[in-house]
Amino acid sequence: MLWLNRLVLGNTLLRWCIALGAAAGALALARLVLRWLVPRLSARADRTGGILDLCLANLLGRVHPVVLLALAMTLGTAFLDLPPALLRYLDLLPTLALILQLGAWGHWGISLWIDRRLLGRPGGNGLAASRAAVASFILRLALWSLVLVAALDAIGFNVTTLLASLGIGGIAVALAVQNILGDLFASLAITLDQPFVVGDFIIVEDGLLGCVESIGLKTTRIRSLSGERIIIANGELLKCRIHNFASMPERRVLFQFTLVHRTPLEQVEQLPGELRRIIEAQPLARYDRAHLLEFSDLGLKFEVVYYIRDKDYNLYMDIQHAINLGMMAVFRERDLALAVARSQQGPGQG
Repeated sequence: MLWLNRLVLGNTLLRWCIALGAAAGALALARLVLRWLVPRLSARADRTGGILDLCLANLLGRVHPVVLLALAMTLGTAFLDLPPALLRYLDLLPTLALILQLGAWGHWGISLWIDRRLLGRPGGNGLAASRAAVASFILRLALWSLVLVAALDAIGFNVTTLLASLGIGGIAVALAVQNILGDLFASLAITLDQPFVVGDFIIVEDGLLGCVESIGLKTTRIRSLSGERIIIANGELLKCRIHNFASMPERRVLFQFTLVHRTPLEQVEQLPGELRRIIEAQPLARYDRAHLLEFSDLGLKFEVVYYIRDKDYNLYMDIQHAINLGMMAVFRERDLALAVARSQQGPGQG
């Protein structure tokens, strides 16, 4: 057993073995205690509804293995005679591990808060998902920034000087990525102001239209009627005038048609009543008005307005189709003729 007395880095092999055994034993014991304790705390929380037991079970169940390893190594070094410079770095291990563990707990806490307060809040999955994405990014960025600053401070960096340097450099970086930051803050504005949410049908000022699929940190994705996906930067999107059809309680429909000048007066007087009957025959349509609007060069121009008690566009088209068919039947029955512009008439027609 003389080999146990050999010196390695100022310590005998026996002391190294004792230190390694102590570290391994402490690590194994800590893992066994956690595996035994966490299920019992969870079971008691389910049985009694205790919030404290539930919180302890979740926190202990999320202890990072690096933390246990750092604590075990610290215990093992107590049996060794190491140089002061090396001990100074080894003494930092528990502090850095604790900072990392606090960051991991904070990360889990943010996820829990988002799941319960944002995703679990009534008001639409689209809006909740948008709020959750932005809130998650901002809160986690702030959390891990604090973790990094705390870790650098524990190591010995002059955090004040570092933050001042980062402030100057941050201005340069902000100027370089101002478009990205603009889209990021635009995403936050969309989430908070809610001009639209996921699932809304919108029309953008430049003629793009479709259903909002997702609102990201930089872009918003819209599924067009023809099937392709339209991707627009959030900053550019907020500069446009947006028509949102999702929140309207009913759709207002206005259409016009023109009868020839020779239409009899009696037919003109009776036509609004016929139009009202045709519109009110549709269950979801609400008649508003029908009038002889003006005497145009083509003929007698009528204007009709009605409302549909639903925002669905396909339903609107179905109702308008049925109304058009009803009007065709009335025109044929009463021998009414629509006025046609001379440029649209065929050869020989006068």
